[in-house]
Formats: sequence, structure tokens, C-alpha cells
Amino acid sequence: MNLQLNNKLFLVGGATSGFGKAITELLVAEGAHVIAVARTESKLKDLQNKSPNIETVAADLSEESALKKVLDQIGDSVLTGAVINSGGPPAMPAMKTRLRDWDDAYKTVVRWKIALTQALLPKMMEEGYGRLLYIESVSTKQPVENLVLSNAMRLAVTGYVKTLSQEIGDSGVTLNILGPGYHATQRMENLFAKNSELKGVLEEDIRKTFSDQTAVKQLGNPKDFASLALWLLSPYSRYITGQTITVDGGLVKGTMG
Repeated sequence: MNLQLNNKLFLVGGATSGFGKAITELLVAEGAHVIAVARTESKLKDLQNKSPNIETVAADLSEESALKKVLDQIGDSVLTGAVINSGGPPAMPAMKTRLRDWDDAYKTVVRWKIALTQALLPKMMEEGYGRLLYIESVSTKQPVENLVLSNAMRLAVTGYVKTLSQEIGDSGVTLNILGPGYHATQRMENLFAKNSELKGVLEEDIRKTFSDQTAVKQLGNPKDFASLALWLLSPYSRYITGQTITVDGGLVKGTMG
């Protein structure tokens, strides 16, 4: 299927690893142009060397200074869509958190996404077209053990996106969330290590425990996740908005998953 993304411009956060990298590479393969944002300049250069269609911005999206860098890079160009994606807060159980952890998690998970959305949305609405895709977590449907900060804060993003999608539903701009389950990413490796430390169990055993929780009994591939992301970024998804779709190999047991 031709997704009609050729020569369209997209912004992708967290572009040098995990889902962001997989989405960036697939967008470029479809002929799109990408402004790739990540914190590590050396990794961005490696990514940029793969295609002339990739521009880069070295920035931490949770920092206020990053917004100006991103907007300056976009300039007067017409942005077709944005993948609003970045790392999450540290793993910890609820009883171990301090109020400072919650303040930091709000900044890491929620605040910058609202600021970026508010900055990008007006021009998209003027164009009468846009795709905003938020990469959150399966925890929007089912809590993940030892990730209380992520479990709580990502639900705040869900509420924001759903409300906004209702308010601007006839604008031509869609807003959707993808909630990845357990995929083979560095983020998951970090979670395996944390659980191994907390429980005194080998990381390999933790990894198998997570895999066995899914219906398909395996971790997901970020490239498969990216294929759904691209469809949601394409014109074909025009009748889908305000949705939170989990990509989880059958991890969520509820009928609304």
C-alpha cells in the first residue's frame, strides 16, 4: 500500500532508539522527510548518515529550551505530522516514591507534550490537516508493575489527548495514542534490570516472565509497531481520532484493551 507520505515532513521525538528510531527509518523508506529529535548528538549523526531526508535536532524534549530549537528547525515548512515520543520516568513502586519524583515525572511525561502540541497545532489547523501521534504505554489500559509514575502520568496524557481531539474534531487534525506493551527496546532492558535487582532474580528469568504474560509469548518488534504508527500518520487514518490503541501481543486482558 502506498501510504502517501512521499515528500511529507514529520517530526519524530526519541528518534535514535526504540520506537522513535523504527518509525523514523520506516518514514524515510516511504519517501518522507523527518526532523529527528534526540538528546545524543553522536547518535543523531549516525541516523542522519542513513538518509539525506533526515534533519536532526539535539535536544531533551522535556526541557523548555528544546521547544524553540524544534520550532526553529521546522521554520516555515508545512509539518504533516509529529510523533510525540520520549523516555519515561524511573521504575519504582508507589510506596517508594517521594513528591519530588512526582514533580519530575509530570515534567518528563506530561508537561512538554502539552507545550509541543500547543505550539504545533495552530498551523496544522490553518492547513486543515495534521497527524499527532503520542507514544505512551500499555499502562494506559493496564498498570505495569513497579512503574507507578508512568502508570499515573500517562493516563494524564490520555485524558488530554481525548479531550483535545473532541474539541478540534472537525479541523482535519487527528490525535491518537499508541500504547506499546513489552517490546525489545532498551527501555525494557532497563526495566528487566530494575526488576532483577528488586526481586533478586536473574534478568533472563524476568524477561521470560514478561514474555509469558502476553498471549503470543514473546516480546514485540519495534519495526512491527512502527508499521501501525505510519498508517496512523497517513491520510488513510482520517476517521480515527482520540483513540488509545495498545500494541501488546495480547498483554491487556480487559475487553477494552
